[in-house]
Amino acid sequence: MRTRTRLRPCTLLLAAALTTGLLTALPVTTASAASAAPAKYADDFNGDGYRDLVTAAPGATVGGKARAGAVVVSYGSKSGIKASNRTVVTQDSAGIPGTAQTDGGFGSALAFGDLNRDGYADLVVSAERHGDDAYGGAVVIVWGGKNGLSGGRAVADPDRTSHDYFGRSLAVGDFTGDGRADLAVGSTGSDVQIFRGGFTRTGGAASRTWLDTDLEDGGVSGVACGGGACSLAAGDFNGDGIDDLVINGTYDSWNSSPTVSGNIVYQGASPTPEFERVLPTGGRHQVAVGDVNGDGHDDLIVSVTPGDVTGADGGSVRAYLGGPDGVSTTPQATITQDSPGVPGSSVGQNWFGDSLSVADVNGDGYADVAVGAPHEAVGAVRQAGTVTLLRGSAAGLTGVGATRYTQNTPGVPDSDENTDLFGSAVRLADLNGDHRADLAVGAQHENGGRGAVWSLRGSSSGLTTTGVVSFGATSVGVSGTGALLGSAFGQ
Repeated sequence: MRTRTRLRPCTLLLAAALTTGLLTALPVTTASAASAAPAKYADDFNGDGYRDLVTAAPGATVGGKARAGAVVVSYGSKSGIKASNRTVVTQDSAGIPGTAQTDGGFGSALAFGDLNRDGYADLVVSAERHGDDAYGGAVVIVWGGKNGLSGGRAVADPDRTSHDYFGRSLAVGDFTGDGRADLAVGSTGSDVQIFRGGFTRTGGAASRTWLDTDLEDGGVSGVACGGGACSLAAGDFNGDGIDDLVINGTYDSWNSSPTVSGNIVYQGASPTPEFERVLPTGGRHQVAVGDVNGDGHDDLIVSVTPGDVTGADGGSVRAYLGGPDGVSTTPQATITQDSPGVPGSSVGQNWFGDSLSVADVNGDGYADVAVGAPHEAVGAVRQAGTVTLLRGSAAGLTGVGATRYTQNTPGVPDSDENTDLFGSAVRLADLNGDHRADLAVGAQHENGGRGAVWSLRGSSSGLTTTGVVSFGATSVGVSGTGALLGSAFGQ
């Protein structure tokens, strides 16, 4: 029998900054799922058997509207990705609900999965505006198909009067165990909305439920990331075939003060996920999921970084292993830049762990962890940014054998410059079908804030800098100083 840790009520804060223009509401329907088999990969939008890379540019100018936002999808192939093989999606794209608007921030959050079970992955995008509501938030599903992404539907906010920033955090997974992909959406409210699988192009979710995060240990707080669920993550920690949901944010405890930053874990179950436990971690943090010890259970990777760039803490990464009883409450490893085998040193303001991604780079059966430290100095170049690859092993995550990458690494195009923020986002995914994850790195302040992306291939010996692909905002059709291409990748 599965063991569950019980707390006294605790309210997790779900906040954010996402919205989009006037949208066509996506109603809840009772339509059955499409009969086609779901997509093999949750990020293969054109169904060609290769994973694709989703890159946000939430500051892009669209139709003369500054910071309206755009999303670039680079399609994978046998040779990986390239600048020319892509689709750019904005709210001025044909079939996409809403209209590009100033400060729209389209691309502020991303998720993906085959929501309508037609064999093609679909993309979920959040924005920072909803029409005239600057703080309302909005969520759009963009449908995948044989020719890639096209057309979309809006996901209606069920209660716009009780919260802001609907869509600040997103996750796709089968949280209810019915074999269909569900969509989890966070906001500033004390709940997470679950839109249950059964989506269609002409309708919406089969039904909707919600998770009350007013669990037993107090009220909400806004310390960690301006308040709310900093992010959501899906993974099967206990191996029962149903995705569990991690809500990353802050909560107050009746037994302690001040507020505690951490992760609330819900066990996937029918008809709705069930509260399992809280993992207090402290600090500002990110979460990612993957099997770092190769035992068939997903593990939870959590980073803890300073709440601002003036802090003395350089940042750390923790691994909580999954198992038959779910995710452990004790970290298997806590790794900093001072840990054995990790290049560099832990210096305040590095923000080691400000971005995370998990996948197997060398094909040894153990997922590795890419860790961005976008504020780290490289020599005398301040906030140039670095990315460190930590290795998975039979024992779990380790710093032994770690490698670090910068724009000065031989084979990586360009060079380190002040405030590039290389490592603003990282993404490990096999983009060329060789069963080894490739590393995508974003530097959102490259080229005066226009942003840029690099892709390093995985190999049996780890990441290689031979044949690195890189592109800036203008080369993929994204315009505007401060476009911030590479500020986020879909996970």
